[in-house]
Amino acid sequence: MSTDTASAEARFKELGLTFPHAPGRTGNFLSTVRVGDLLFVSGQGSHDIRGKIGVDIDEDTARLAAREAALRLLALVREELGSLDRVKRIVKLLGFVNCQPGFDRGPQVINGASDLLVELFGEAGRHARSAIGAIALPHDFAVEIEMIVQVES
Repeated sequence: MSTDTASAEARFKELGLTFPHAPGRTGNFLSTVRVGDLLFVSGQGSHDIRGKIGVDIDEDTARLAAREAALRLLALVREELGSLDRVKRIVKLLGFVNCQPGFDRGPQVINGASDLLVELFGEAGRHARSAIGAIALPHDFAVEIEMIVQVES
């Protein structure tokens, strides 16, 4: 995989990114499942930013929560593949936004994750996406996102 200018690993360093601390996993599921050249990554939340948008946090903070969730997803991808350079394309994101009924700016919140993926992978980071408002998320996450990635064989 190559971005427009550099490998994903090099670009990650160039952007000054770091992976958030990974909390212990709980539950009867896998963090990643690979089927052929697709890697399905279980939902990751914003452990450092919690609460309901419009009540506990504002929209800008929620975008940061989406960015954090994307970094957590990428940490799992790297753990599974050994390198972000093995990512061929980000295929799809499914984002959930912890919000009050009537909040319709979920797509703008999930842009925090989408923008990061395009910064990191260039055109290969552009993806299909859904953004859904949720009345509650596990652990009071502000945002939870899952991802499907196409990987180099």
